[in-house]
Order: sequence, then C-alpha cells, then structure tokens
Amino acid sequence: MRQKMAWFVVGALSGLAAGLAVGILFAPSSGAKTRRRLATEARRAAEVARNMADGAERVAESLGGRVEHYLGRDEEVARRKVREIREGVQRYTRAQTAN
Repeated sequence: MRQKMAWFVVGALSGLAAGLAVGILFAPSSGAKTRRRLATEARRAAEVARNMADGAERVAESLGGRVEHYLGRDEEVARRKVREIREGVQRYTRAQTAN
C-alpha cells in the first residue's frame, strides 16, 4: 500500500512540475524573465525530488530492516527446530543402545 502511495506522490509531483513548466512557457512574459522563472522552478523541483528520494530511501531502509528481522526470526526458529530434532534423535539412539 505504501509503495502505491509513493508512486502516486511521485506521479503527482512530476505532473505538477510539468504543468508548471508548460504554464511558464506559455505565460505572457519576456524571454529572460521566463528563463529565470524556469530555472527557479527547476531548482525547486530538484529540491522536491531530493526530498522525495531521501524519504524513499528511509522507507526502503525501514522495510529492509523489517524483512531482515522477520527472516532472521524464521531462521532462528528453523535452527531451534533442527537442534530439537537432533537432540531427540540422540536421546532415541542412547535409549536404543542402552536396551
């Protein structure tokens, strides 16, 4: 669900940036003024993109940590079960050799 939301936000921001660029290009302003506005908006869009990338990186790290936690827990449970089975086989073997 979060991934869908992240893609929606990326798409919305991309659409916003494209809309701003098109709006500025078709606005009745001088060439120099329009270029300055485009440069300003490009810097602003780059800052938004950097912030989004930082947020996505934090989410990815958080999810990666959760996955590692759950995989580690499953691995720990599997090792414990193997150890229990091994001990059970050893007890059985000792019981059979004692008889």
